[in-house]
Amino acid sequence: MFRDKERTLVEFGTLSATVFRYSSGVCAIRIENKKGSLILLPFQGQQIWSAEFGSIAVERRNITMQSIFSEPRPTRDFLSTFGGFCQHCGATGSGAPGPDDTHPLHGELPNAPYQEAMLCTGEDDEGPFIALGGKYRHQAFFSSDYLAEPRVKLHAEASCFSVCMQITNKKRTDMDLMYAAHVNFRPVDNGKLHYSAPYTSDAVRLRKMVPSHIQVEPEYLELLADLEKDPTKHHILSPDLMTDPELVFFINYLSDEDGWAHSLLEHPDGSGDFIRHRPDETPRGTRWISRTPDQDAIAMVEPGTCEPEGYTAEKNKGNMVVLAPGEAFSTTFECGVLSPSEASKLIGHINALIQ
Repeated sequence: MFRDKERTLVEFGTLSATVFRYSSGVCAIRIENKKGSLILLPFQGQQIWSAEFGSIAVERRNITMQSIFSEPRPTRDFLSTFGGFCQHCGATGSGAPGPDDTHPLHGELPNAPYQEAMLCTGEDDEGPFIALGGKYRHQAFFSSDYLAEPRVKLHAEASCFSVCMQITNKKRTDMDLMYAAHVNFRPVDNGKLHYSAPYTSDAVRLRKMVPSHIQVEPEYLELLADLEKDPTKHHILSPDLMTDPELVFFINYLSDEDGWAHSLLEHPDGSGDFIRHRPDETPRGTRWISRTPDQDAIAMVEPGTCEPEGYTAEKNKGNMVVLAPGEAFSTTFECGVLSPSEASKLIGHINALIQ
């Protein structure tokens, strides 16, 4: 079914799905409406490799991070194919493994080989939609047995899309669960960050640790010292903000009356890229920024059950979800593009929340 030449698989009103195979051999499916498109990898982590959207008075733009990879590669190694818009992370370990950890970087989910994938069309309260879902059964003797079932859903008239993940413990004993969504937007020079958390050093906590294998300039260490005292200094993505190799924050989000927490990157033209998540499902919010000559990325928030410090560290912090036999964890978040008027309205909503 997946060939070098892209071809139509499904048309459903103004929605469509086409399938193709990258030159690397990775299978891909493009789902599209009138305002945008997503390229997903149905059998490799059910990643969202690329996201392009526009809105009212906003031309369609690629909101995906820039990296050295022009296409996905058929590997399970995270850093050997990292360049997509969204990767699911976990579930038996997540983040960077510590000295006592055995799990791979960000766990086994980012490039997991899905045994099943399904394309769905239908209609709900928001109108016609098209969705990609799948099933990945992870089994390791003496260790783990769980079923991961993600779903990405795009409505006909929307400039945004929803992402869901459900993980079910198939063991007859308890399961330690770690989950995070690595959602990587493309930064824009002089863009401004707005988000529903107090802009204080208590609520926006800088990760000060610099890995031993990374060499940094003295100016970078000075920036870390400044950001630790005043995190608002990273809110404007000025070209001279030193984010090489990376900046990482742990953020205590506030949710609105509907249970959503909001993050927005306001572009200089007033439009915005946004993500919203539910802290009652994913209470740990991590922000990652890396702007170097080879990569340009901002994860405004990586919604998760844990922070990205590895299994042992997160368990010691108390950031571990324990699933009973047969119990399921599920979460939903939404991403997309907003027109200037829509972005202004969301900024007002965020300001009301944090005030």
